[in-house]
Amino acid sequence: MEYTGLHSAFPEGKQLSLFDSPAERYLKARRSVQQFTVCQLGLSIFSSEKSNKYVAHSYNFFLFPTMFGALDSEFSFQASSIQFLTHYGFDYNKFLKDGIPYMNEVQEKKLQQELFAGNWKVRSTLDKDRLKVVIDEVTRWVSSAEEGESMVVSDLTGFQIFEVQLILRRALPGIWTKPFGDSEVIVEKMNPRHRWHLENTSCDFCRKEFILLSAQGFTSLFQTLVKAKKPLVGHNMLMDLLHLHEKFYRPLPESYEEFKTNIHSLFPVIIDTKNVTKSIWKELKFPRACNLLETYEILCSDLNPTNPTCPVISHASDCSKYAEGKYPHEAAYDAFLCGSVLLKVAHLLLCRMPCDTKENGPSFSQYLNVLAKYLNQVNLIRASVSKINFSGADVSSRHLPLLIASVQGWPGVNEEQIYQELKGLCRFDVRQLTKNQFLLLSNNFKNVRVVLEDYKDYPNLRISFYHYWRHSPQVNCLLQFWGFYQRICDFYERTRIPDDDAF
Repeated sequence: MEYTGLHSAFPEGKQLSLFDSPAERYLKARRSVQQFTVCQLGLSIFSSEKSNKYVAHSYNFFLFPTMFGALDSEFSFQASSIQFLTHYGFDYNKFLKDGIPYMNEVQEKKLQQELFAGNWKVRSTLDKDRLKVVIDEVTRWVSSAEEGESMVVSDLTGFQIFEVQLILRRALPGIWTKPFGDSEVIVEKMNPRHRWHLENTSCDFCRKEFILLSAQGFTSLFQTLVKAKKPLVGHNMLMDLLHLHEKFYRPLPESYEEFKTNIHSLFPVIIDTKNVTKSIWKELKFPRACNLLETYEILCSDLNPTNPTCPVISHASDCSKYAEGKYPHEAAYDAFLCGSVLLKVAHLLLCRMPCDTKENGPSFSQYLNVLAKYLNQVNLIRASVSKINFSGADVSSRHLPLLIASVQGWPGVNEEQIYQELKGLCRFDVRQLTKNQFLLLSNNFKNVRVVLEDYKDYPNLRISFYHYWRHSPQVNCLLQFWGFYQRICDFYERTRIPDDDAF
């Protein structure tokens, strides 16, 4: 997917952090997904034509939220995202003018209630102005037209096709309307009895059921994908899954566990190629890949010892564009790269296992078997876990040692000030532990070594290794309570009257 923005501006102290639990990271990502929208979705469908040969059918869908009746979505643009996509040739005219509509279940129910109750309204000022002109033209024409005569209303866009017909039919009982092409409506003067007959046949393309289906737009294809239950493949795909849920299924729930359950129900088999390649890349001694295209090119090169026997992947005849050049960050091209990387990595893993494959090549079921431990595991960037498990419990990651910064003579110090203090030297995520103590976490061992050396004897800020039994507020509280309890016991023993002197 391509979006109008990636990460919303976080309040102070709420940035993405290595301290984030999966639930905390979900809530941060949820906020961004609710603020931005999907402008392009790429789908590449891989089919096995022959053994060890696959054909990829790749499609780009420019999307724009449904605007009809009460549905009028709000979303933001992020300057950096716009600049990034513009650099790669993204066509914003197609997104804004020709985007396919979509909506989630809640929006669909709202529109359905409006349509069948007959109380929908035109919200857009542009649509209102255009509709006023059309109504005036048709009203003047119908007063002098004979039964059976017709006129054409032109230059309509999007849902104006339906809005014009619904309004004209409501206002003028002696006419009939039908769409003609993508931008025109034919208006015919007609006997009301004949019109009633047409309204109750399946030939009426302005029936409320048909309008609802048109308003669903891409959501209908999403529902088809859900029903198909095919493996869903992406690269660093957490944000993709969040947008799929929010835009085409239901608004994202507040509960992280409910989100995981919903996604697993929609797509029982998810494979994140970032999670797979990250797990095996160093072991295979491949050079560092900074993005999906570089990962694909390394797997297609001589650096991959199994490349000569890898599955043959070709483009469908109507997708030859991608066979002739590279189109990074065009959604369908990236989708094709995801599927190709998956097949090549699966083949590489299978070849390393002591098992026999058929002479004419391994099957896709064998590939799925070798990828079993990676299924439903989605990569999570810079958090307390390295991946989200959509079919089970998340497992904590092993980070570098936790450090503690102890502050003296710095009243009112906060996390942001500690972060800025260290920023010039190295990068650490900061989380406040007590009034004058802060936890530090980095994923770079060099950073740990540098701050331990530079701030070992610093007068106002001392940094050392964190030890739970020494630094935990809970443990210190317990020890203080135990010390207080011991003093009470000692005092009682010293002041207790001996039994022999008791009255």
